[in-house]
Amino acid sequence: MIDLLWLVPTIPVIGFLILTLSCGKLSEVPAGIVGAGSIGLSFLVTVLVGIDFMSMSEAGISSYSQNLWTWISVGSFEAGFTLYLDGVALVMMFIIAGIGFLIHVYATGYMHDDPSFARFFAYMNLFVAAMLILVLADNLLLLFMGWEGVGLCSYLLIGFWFKDPYNGYCARKAFVVTRVGDASMALGLFLLFASLGTLNIQELMVLAEAEWVVGSGIAIAVTLLLLGGAVGKSAQLPLQTWLPDAMAGPTPISALIHAATMVTAGVYLIARTHILYELAPSVQYLVGVIGMITLLMAGFTALVQNDIKKVLAFSTMSQIGYMFLALGVGAYSSAIFHLMTHAFFKALLFLTAGSIILAMHHEQNIFKMGGLRKDLPWSHALFLIGTVALVAIFPTSGFFSKEEILASALTNEHGGYLLWLGGVAGAFLTGLYSFRLYFLVFFGKKTHDGHEVMGWNLQGPLVALAVLSLIGGFIHIPVEEVFHAHAEEHHVSLFYQAIMIGLPLLGVLCAYLIFFKQKLDVNKIAGSGFGAKLHRFFFTQWGMDWLYDRVIVFPYVGLAKFNKKDFIDSIYSGTASLVIFIHGRVSETQTGQLRWYTMSMALGVLLVISIGVWS
Repeated sequence: MIDLLWLVPTIPVIGFLILTLSCGKLSEVPAGIVGAGSIGLSFLVTVLVGIDFMSMSEAGISSYSQNLWTWISVGSFEAGFTLYLDGVALVMMFIIAGIGFLIHVYATGYMHDDPSFARFFAYMNLFVAAMLILVLADNLLLLFMGWEGVGLCSYLLIGFWFKDPYNGYCARKAFVVTRVGDASMALGLFLLFASLGTLNIQELMVLAEAEWVVGSGIAIAVTLLLLGGAVGKSAQLPLQTWLPDAMAGPTPISALIHAATMVTAGVYLIARTHILYELAPSVQYLVGVIGMITLLMAGFTALVQNDIKKVLAFSTMSQIGYMFLALGVGAYSSAIFHLMTHAFFKALLFLTAGSIILAMHHEQNIFKMGGLRKDLPWSHALFLIGTVALVAIFPTSGFFSKEEILASALTNEHGGYLLWLGGVAGAFLTGLYSFRLYFLVFFGKKTHDGHEVMGWNLQGPLVALAVLSLIGGFIHIPVEEVFHAHAEEHHVSLFYQAIMIGLPLLGVLCAYLIFFKQKLDVNKIAGSGFGAKLHRFFFTQWGMDWLYDRVIVFPYVGLAKFNKKDFIDSIYSGTASLVIFIHGRVSETQTGQLRWYTMSMALGVLLVISIGVWS
């Protein structure tokens, strides 16, 4: 069955081609069957391949390669279209195909009556195919192709409702910001090939370990460039500004791309090339620092948002920060584990938010939603499950994965204590902003009536995600062998365990007292002089967009306006003007008078004879 691996990304491509070549003529039912069905078939093949792979692993075989064809062969460089399967790729494949299938099924209900229904699923299928290629690639060039593919699909899906100019702006912003990271990653690939002569991932790891010295300049340069690509795709500091604006797309897009799959690509890249980062310890620690700062920034920002999807978007940014923190302390297995559990509960939260938005007639302002627990009991229960898992309360999936990360940071010998402090502070913020959202939406002052949106395709995926959010922490993922490590039990004292468990609960308690019992008038604080400035500072992502506008965007636009008639253009424009002028003067000689033409011919003959005589 493992020989069917090539079908996993191919089936979504076939679905994309069917939906695209039908030119939108398919009605909703067949388009939905092709769109969701292709991902369902891909997931079925994934299960069959996974069962076969696990039996191989028990026999001592830890990886499998399937060479489909030679893609590029130029001189000494060769890149095959080769798929590589190991424990990490298997986990990612299950997440992409499995969670992707549930989201596709949900989208058949959410996008009902949309005039571009088939186009939506065509983009979604192409995205899943590109993401599967990214995680199954055995060389960095093929991985980069999938990397760029998901970037293209992200642009198409964020701007899906393109008639609204704001959606187009958000799509362009995401595309441009992530391209900055992609350019950095491309330079990293060039440098890797120039140094080691290959882009095959497994060969790179062996050659780098053999030829590079720990802390060498080449190791630092390569890992920094790859990190640039990772922070762009995973929305980490300093390239995180695109993610909140990406909420302009339909809610299933937010769940698929910006919670469960695409934004985790940077985490996957660093984990896949972990040996390179071990050869550059300073850069590896920088990964952890970036994750810690991002999770804190995003936590404070989520605390003041009023759009339900943007709160979840900043939450995503914060949780990916935890994954980067884990990578920074060498806890690669914990990072992938949290990647998986986060996919469960964040997809649940986004899709449940989509149901709430539908119930509220596309209203997204949380201050216009209050008291929905009675109107939307089903959504209330599901959203609570997702929120509890996000806050990492025992025994939900988020508890196990986040505790592993914090314990790994605490027991790390190289600066992990500082990262641990940032991580537990972020855990407190997570409890505070998550239950702020929960209390305001379901217990706040009621302003509008809502009605539960029912349907098997809307509710079925939510139930499956809720179950995974509850029990996902007990799933064993076969990634230890990939990272050449065994699962370790981190011996943390009861004092530190109490802090790690208690701070999220303290955040929940504070949210309860402030936003449910209203023991503190936050509106009064936010309306005061300093409070208003602080609120605006957090609300605008710590002024990052403002900073980029003034440091990069405005100067660039000003330079473009100043140089809109640049020197090179003036040469071509001047040549054209000269030709037009000469043409005008010559055309004036065409008078239509015979005497003038005779005289011109005579003067011409005289001129030719004179030239002949004088030469």
